[in-house]
Amino acid sequence: MAKMKKLEDLFHDTLKDVYFAEKKILTNLPKMAKAAQHGGLKAAFKKHRGETEGQIVRLEQVFAEIDRKPQGKTCEAIVGIAKEGQEVMDEYEDMPAHDAGLLAAAQAVEHYEMARYGTLRTWAEELGYTKSVKLLQKTLDEERATDAALTKLAKAVINLDAERDEAA
Repeated sequence: MAKMKKLEDLFHDTLKDVYFAEKKILTNLPKMAKAAQHGGLKAAFKKHRGETEGQIVRLEQVFAEIDRKPQGKTCEAIVGIAKEGQEVMDEYEDMPAHDAGLLAAAQAVEHYEMARYGTLRTWAEELGYTKSVKLLQKTLDEERATDAALTKLAKAVINLDAERDEAA
């Protein structure tokens, strides 16, 4: 008979999922920064790389609070989003819409992360992991700020550049 799984088990499984995702994102950000044509987008990817390193450290602290070894579990969602980002880099290379596509892929990552961190933070609160609540909230706030910065960059520059170049 299978062991009854509780919220604590789901929290741990989801934590492993997001840990894998952050490690995957960390390896993809330099590629995206290199591929970006606009300086502001390059800078955004480089900045987020540093934040991601800090987010991984915080996740390791969450693992410590629940007395578990930090380890990842393949996150098919982030694998799929990364694949879509790679397709944009390949199919739109040297084209006006390239950076708009890269930025959209980055925002897909941010939205996935916001959903995961919001859920984990809520579960941590319900499970009484007070240190983890603060750690996860800090990361959630960073993800929201990154998403807002990307939206601002898209509206102010990247999407306009893609439209202007296409109209030319």
